[in-house]
Amino acid sequence: MVEGWLGLAMFGAVMALIFTGYPVAFSLAGVTLIFAAIGVMVGEFSWVFLQALPLRVYGVMQNFTLLAVPFFIFMGMVLERARLAEDLLHTAGLLFGTMRGGLAIAVIAVGTLLAATTGVVGATVVAMGLISLPVMLRYGYSQSLSTGVIATAGTLGQIVPPSIILIVLGDQLGISVGQLFMAALLPGMMLAVMYMVYVAVIAWWRPELAPALPREELGHVQGWAMALRVLRVMIPPLVLILAVLGSIFAGIATPTEAGSIGALGALLLAAANRRLSLKVLRESMDQTARLTSMVMLILVAASAFALVFRGLDGDWIVRDILTGLPGGAMGFVIFSMVLIFIMGFFIDFFEIVFIVVPILLPAAHALGVDMLWFGILIAINLQTSYLTPPFGFALFYLRGVTPKEVPTWEIYRGVVPFVLIQILAFVILMMQPGIVNFLPDMR
Repeated sequence: MVEGWLGLAMFGAVMALIFTGYPVAFSLAGVTLIFAAIGVMVGEFSWVFLQALPLRVYGVMQNFTLLAVPFFIFMGMVLERARLAEDLLHTAGLLFGTMRGGLAIAVIAVGTLLAATTGVVGATVVAMGLISLPVMLRYGYSQSLSTGVIATAGTLGQIVPPSIILIVLGDQLGISVGQLFMAALLPGMMLAVMYMVYVAVIAWWRPELAPALPREELGHVQGWAMALRVLRVMIPPLVLILAVLGSIFAGIATPTEAGSIGALGALLLAAANRRLSLKVLRESMDQTARLTSMVMLILVAASAFALVFRGLDGDWIVRDILTGLPGGAMGFVIFSMVLIFIMGFFIDFFEIVFIVVPILLPAAHALGVDMLWFGILIAINLQTSYLTPPFGFALFYLRGVTPKEVPTWEIYRGVVPFVLIQILAFVILMMQPGIVNFLPDMR
């Protein structure tokens, strides 16, 4: 048991170091080397394990599925830098604005579209915060409702495919990313509809919190002019989404190949709108390189961590503990989800996927848990982590672009109903796995 408990101490040490704010990749790598040395000194670990590390790193680098990550990030960055999100928000605002709560519903609708085209939460929240929030506040929308809608709609990029988190989750869980995309589609749409229903109920119950726009705000954009604007602005992104997801779902392209289609499509859309410039390309490539490098560096360090953790028999003791929980497979799933939910208050979703999920996997396999369903539950759970203080990243992104007259506590108060909605959706999916498996089973 000594080596098993040394593995648990290793896990505790890396968590403690991450909570201090030290860079994740260096925390993983440093703790891995220190505990490997300790294991050798006490005779519970062999350096032979570390000889396999170059092969693990090489395996990460030649993983064809992970190549989809930079493609989808680049696609989202081009669309965001070319200000296509701005066009979508403005058009949706005109389309829905004259009904109570229409602006908030437009933000959710556009957030869903952007989630299916960008998949980058930070870019979506910032874009919608800069464009929509001033308009919503100017027309009398509640500060808490406005900020809550924007922050929450921005996080849909976590669950609506093609999501970066779904790609790395598929890789970590050892399941098809295409299947995971199909499984996530209905839950993502369900969440968006639940948000819209909540806004509609609030607008009906308390109309002063979400008033309708005056009809004169539409100006000359009515009738055929409105129809043409919708066709010009909203149809091209929808076609791009259908091309990317449709090619995956139909089995024509792998997620990586579909990502390249999406990247090319984003460039063509930007060019068609005469917004493709060297500046847009340079900024998009720079952000893509930064985010991809961060993901890959953490993944390499996490591979080394998993190797040493396994060499110290930490995975066996964790499996024994988790498989012995009351309630069998459902007890394990509930415990895992509560653990991930609590950790989401403090650490980033990449850290949870690369560190915590691999530790849970042996027990999940031993208990016969459906990996597709388990992966979607994790994704929904991780989406919630963007909205929960003290380290909810969507809250930080929105705070950075929110006017000073909107206090921080209004932002935090605004997301509470949406977190409760996400928990309700999570419970529904836990009790009704058929929602997750419906589309994959049809294929």
